[in-house]
Amino acid sequence: MKIAVFSSKSYDRNFLEAANTDHEFVFFEPRLTAVTAPLAAGFETVCVFINDQLQANTLRQLAAQGTRLIALRSAGFNNVDLAVAVELGLTVVRVPAYSPYAVAEHAVGLILMLNRKLNRAYNRVREDNFALEGLLGFDLHGATVGIVGTGKIGFCFAHIMHGFGCRLLAYDVYQNPECLKLGVQYVSLPELLSSADVVSLHCPLSPETHHLINAETIGQLKPGMMLINTSRGGLVDTAAVIGGIKSGQIGYLGIDVYEQEAELFFEDLSDTIIQDDTFQLLQSFPNVVITAHQAFFTREALRNIAETTIGNISDFEAGRPCTNQIKIK
Repeated sequence: MKIAVFSSKSYDRNFLEAANTDHEFVFFEPRLTAVTAPLAAGFETVCVFINDQLQANTLRQLAAQGTRLIALRSAGFNNVDLAVAVELGLTVVRVPAYSPYAVAEHAVGLILMLNRKLNRAYNRVREDNFALEGLLGFDLHGATVGIVGTGKIGFCFAHIMHGFGCRLLAYDVYQNPECLKLGVQYVSLPELLSSADVVSLHCPLSPETHHLINAETIGQLKPGMMLINTSRGGLVDTAAVIGGIKSGQIGYLGIDVYEQEAELFFEDLSDTIIQDDTFQLLQSFPNVVITAHQAFFTREALRNIAETTIGNISDFEAGRPCTNQIKIK
């Protein structure tokens, strides 16, 4: 099958080609949008990532050009208008679990960096400044960690933080039996927010979770707490979070995702003037650490993404049922 791969970088090419046996990949660096959709003319399959925009107008163009399959290289699918895809007869498949360890470990890395000011300490030592003022942290052992979303990634994160000796609270619509075995206590969201020293978000983005962290819920937070988001930028109302940082309600912020990241992340903009004033303001705070959606970025995860994506495409081509097909309930 001939496949158009959008938002492709060198690592996408390397891992997809290494896992490929039967298909023809054509790689396009631009994101898939209504403007770039003509590039997919004649391709039965388009392979897309998180910042590709598959709204109604884009999907209608793809379907008119002969596309039948949308293969996501991600677990999340909030960038696809599923109702329109169904209307057009388009099949949508995803990679539901590429490496929950990768994302969970990155979340822990953000916690350690913020708590122990590792980025600031590193820069100081490079400048021969060995003073410790301003680098004071706290023991994670005995701290209360709140986990919002206890699927595969949330459970991996809980397991790691359990190893640190943390008290674990969780909020989820469904209670994970593995988390319960670990000693995780499920509570209401307000109770979690008011009790946790660290809150880490691991839930998908949906209409119900959009801006889950907002002015109201920030008011429920334990003053001076740490907020971590390695899931989706839309879970957080950025303007409200900035207000929370200024007031001291949020003492630390670590994010690997950002609501307006599509125009920024995965690109080298070091020689340009970034026009996003909100993002620039976030970067100016000394108690904020931002990484550019790299939590998933491990060898194991990229290998699993490539193999699962190719398996999904092969199932579709052969007419086999695909367990990773997204269906509207």
